[in-house]
Amino acid sequence: MSSQPVNAAVSADESARSAAGAGPSLVEPEKVVVDGVVREVTVPPLAPRVTSGSLGDIPFVNAAEAPSEAVLSRKRPDGTWRDVTASEFAREVNNVAKGLIALGLEAGDRIAIMARTTYEWTLLDFAGWAAGLVTVPIYPTSSTAQARYILQHSGARGCAVENVEQARMLSAERGALPLLDHLWQLDAAALSHIAEEGKALGDGVAEERRALIGPDDVATLIYTSGTTGQPKGCVLTHGNFFAEVDNDIELLHPVFKSVSKDPAATLLFLPLSHVFGRMVGVACMRARVRLGHAPSIQTEELLADLAGFRPTFLLGIPYVLEKVYNTGRATAEKMGRASSFDRAARIARRYGEAVEEQEHGRGGGPGTGLKAARGLYDVLVYRRIRAALGGRCRYVISGGSPLGPRLAAFYEGAGISVFEGYGLTETTGASTCTPPLKPRLGTVGWPMPGTSARIADDGEVLLKGPHVFSGYWDSRSRTAVPDVGADGWFATGDIGALDADGYLTITGRKKDLIITSGGKNIAPAPLEDWLRAHPLVSQCLVIGDNRPYITALITLEPDGLAHWQQMHKKQDLAPQQLVEDGELRQNLQQAVDEANRMVSRAESIRTFAVLPQDFTEERGHLTPSLKLRRAAIVKDYEAEIAKLYRG
Repeated sequence: MSSQPVNAAVSADESARSAAGAGPSLVEPEKVVVDGVVREVTVPPLAPRVTSGSLGDIPFVNAAEAPSEAVLSRKRPDGTWRDVTASEFAREVNNVAKGLIALGLEAGDRIAIMARTTYEWTLLDFAGWAAGLVTVPIYPTSSTAQARYILQHSGARGCAVENVEQARMLSAERGALPLLDHLWQLDAAALSHIAEEGKALGDGVAEERRALIGPDDVATLIYTSGTTGQPKGCVLTHGNFFAEVDNDIELLHPVFKSVSKDPAATLLFLPLSHVFGRMVGVACMRARVRLGHAPSIQTEELLADLAGFRPTFLLGIPYVLEKVYNTGRATAEKMGRASSFDRAARIARRYGEAVEEQEHGRGGGPGTGLKAARGLYDVLVYRRIRAALGGRCRYVISGGSPLGPRLAAFYEGAGISVFEGYGLTETTGASTCTPPLKPRLGTVGWPMPGTSARIADDGEVLLKGPHVFSGYWDSRSRTAVPDVGADGWFATGDIGALDADGYLTITGRKKDLIITSGGKNIAPAPLEDWLRAHPLVSQCLVIGDNRPYITALITLEPDGLAHWQQMHKKQDLAPQQLVEDGELRQNLQQAVDEANRMVSRAESIRTFAVLPQDFTEERGHLTPSLKLRRAAIVKDYEAEIAKLYRG
């Protein structure tokens, strides 16, 4: 085998755009080619490595440099938003940090946070860091056993919960949590009470504690929700976060630094228990982007918060973007304008694809006719899509699972650029991201600046960089047990490929690969992701391991199903009648047929079962981050699966 490095280069066009204020020049990746195939890609860092200080310093740096700048907003009871300045937030952080110190918490002690996405979550997170503590997120939907395990394993000395129900749940477990000295209830003014404890201490106490913490110290333990077994505590340092967010900010210049008349702002609605939301929240504080919190993702409440806050960018998972698209389509159908919406969608996709071709130098961009058509549908359709996201949103950072080229092209054509990324808890969030000015639909982009990606011989994606974690938490030694190879590469467990230009595509999880009885290797994720984008489909599990052909279990999306029932005048059908309804199955069969066009016959779904119940976290079928627990689903639906392979 032979390999050759390909040197980095910056195009003149990109340099011109940079000079015009579009942000730093894009540095193309250095590639290692083995026998004509790109096997490794490295992108040089855009930000210098931080060598001193911690995340707990960020509020105080902001207050010193821009005391009157709005860094957060809090929602008032009447639904309006009140800005919080950098100096005001630093004062709150300092007061709570002093209270934590006064309560006897020592540097390196762990405190847990079990709450939805709220201002108090972010305040306690930064106050904990300012006090030299290690914060431990717990999903607010966690069961008693899950929360107890994380508190026991992390050795948490304190835990903040959101409400009285969670407080009662954990109070009943105090006998099994001998290290848990403090249980705080956020909606009962817990942070004010903590701050009160620290009033007798001088401000210098918190400053002295902050001075003890550096980039190599542990910032947080984030427990992976894992699809099998007990979760593992990923040990992430302050330096891991700095490497991640500083390069994010420089790479995604239009997002975090805003080149429009509207100051950059985002409304965070994804859980802060997950590394994705947490990383972007830290990046916003670091870049002084105005940050708001939306605790509810119920459609009506979230739309109201978006309308009131009016973010310039959002971070989301493909489900949210699918929901916005499908809701727009359903609304058009109710108004008798479904065909008009479908034409608008086709125009948007063509426009987005033309923009991509132009940015890669393979075309002249959208033609006059396409621009005119887009202008027409901007008034009729696209403006409504943007209005659903608050009206000012022009960028979305998407992660968690692949978005797919169709929706990515649609949103680009509708005036919203989607930066799709890929990463894990172990990599402090994104390890790859769509590069501005050079998107490639259907991929998760290039490695983040300062990151290397490699494809192993078996197709597994390996990652290296200063954002990669220290290891998994060992409850006995209270330290990280390294899980990175001696050469610094972390094995992700994901299967992927690098194209000739260094763009990464993820095809599935290594452990999820299906091997049929005929020996065919199949990654289920592309089929599942495609089907999940259909308005009627909530979840899809592709089956076929050690079986002669591929089948699927499909669950129904409640809003899409309600709309379908209304349009087909079948509101009175019971769930069991619906899953057997011929018209409904015909619509789903059309979706399956479309998905099958992406793959060979051996990889295609031959038949499927529609389930009357959705997969939920409560029933043990989804992780808190909404990943499928495949083994649990297969076990619970053995009978339904067996029917798919009869005769």
